[in-house]
Amino acid sequence: MKHLRKRFWIALWPAQRGYAALAVLAAGFAAAAALPALLPLPVVAAVLLCAAAVADVFLGPPLRSMRIERAQPDAFSLRRTGALSYEVRNDSSLTVRAGILESPGALLRYDDDEIEAVVPGKSAARANRAVTPVARGTGSLSTMYLWYENPIGIFRRRARFAQRQSVRVYPDLSAVERYGKLQLRNRVIEAGLRRMKLRGIGTEVESVRDWAPGDAFRAINWKATAHRGRVMVAQYEVERTQNVMVVLDAGRLMTPRVGSQRKFDYAVTAALSVATVASLANDKAGVVAFASTILRAYAPRQSGRSGHRIATELYDLEPRFEESDYDLAFSYVRAHVQKRSLLVFFTDMVDPVAQSMVLAHIGTLARRHLVVCAFMNDAAIERRLATTPVSVDDVYGTAVALELQDERKAAAAVLSRLGVQVIDVPAQTLTTALIDRYLEIKQRGLL
Repeated sequence: MKHLRKRFWIALWPAQRGYAALAVLAAGFAAAAALPALLPLPVVAAVLLCAAAVADVFLGPPLRSMRIERAQPDAFSLRRTGALSYEVRNDSSLTVRAGILESPGALLRYDDDEIEAVVPGKSAARANRAVTPVARGTGSLSTMYLWYENPIGIFRRRARFAQRQSVRVYPDLSAVERYGKLQLRNRVIEAGLRRMKLRGIGTEVESVRDWAPGDAFRAINWKATAHRGRVMVAQYEVERTQNVMVVLDAGRLMTPRVGSQRKFDYAVTAALSVATVASLANDKAGVVAFASTILRAYAPRQSGRSGHRIATELYDLEPRFEESDYDLAFSYVRAHVQKRSLLVFFTDMVDPVAQSMVLAHIGTLARRHLVVCAFMNDAAIERRLATTPVSVDDVYGTAVALELQDERKAAAAVLSRLGVQVIDVPAQTLTTALIDRYLEIKQRGLL
């Protein structure tokens, strides 16, 4: 019985044309009920509709003549529109109109629930579906649903095709592309993104000159002095290849949402953007992400693909609702980063306890490295301060917001006194602000 049902059962549903024909037929019989002289018209129409339905059933095409395949999707970027591509193959001799639906996914939002394609007989057609990634990480696509109609169009046949494929969604690095297209080419030389000859302290002698008042004693080149009979000082070629280490807090403070994304998502995007620009500048980029433990770590290496490697390390990393161990993270950095480096530290400072822990440890790093702390303005605090209080509760909320803002400003002031550079901007502008600061550091030779 099951074998017979599988062989002869046909998955048929009325199509739009079939529903429209039934509606017209029902209207005709309703009119005939009021005016019996019109009865032959709906009767003839009903006979023709039945004949068309029978022809539609026997004309097909059968389900076995239809196939659909989904092309392996490329990697997507968060919040940037991408596409899924399909190939629908029709092995019958009839031209069919087909529609494709996808199973819901956690990472992708489908701009259209259904896409259509016209597939001629004995050929194939391609169709594309616009999608918008809504979350980072790795996911999968599974079952596809296909419906199709023959030229008669009374019935619609439906089929299901299982095809599991992996999907990767990376952070949005469009800010890096904008810099590359609009600014990077013109600012490469002035920002020091190549190995330039600058007068300063370095390891390779670029030239020697006569001593002048104000020159440091250690700059005297004794060999040249003895050779020329007068005091000569050396000018060194500054090495522009430097370390850039991203230190990323993946704990509780980075889980709140700012609009449609979490603070951690904005931090990951900014971290990958600055690492990509650093790798283009031939700098050594590395990363350490931590919560209560070290989650991901990649030491700075001289490689043009370090930006890609860091993206691979971070694209699917999720924040954890737990307290971050700052002592562990900073100890790891001290143990693994010996050379003076640019440390870009992503965290939040709305928690007084976290503030005290960060301030207790970051001063030791600032004495050896150039540290940049990247914060994101708390959206709730900004909204509260921008709203005029109209009730007692509003006044209380504004007072709390002012207190938190003052604590944040005080922490930033303490960091500045320790020699730490602070970026405190809205989450949406964090990436561009950080790239600007990196280029400024390179231009001024602060490392």
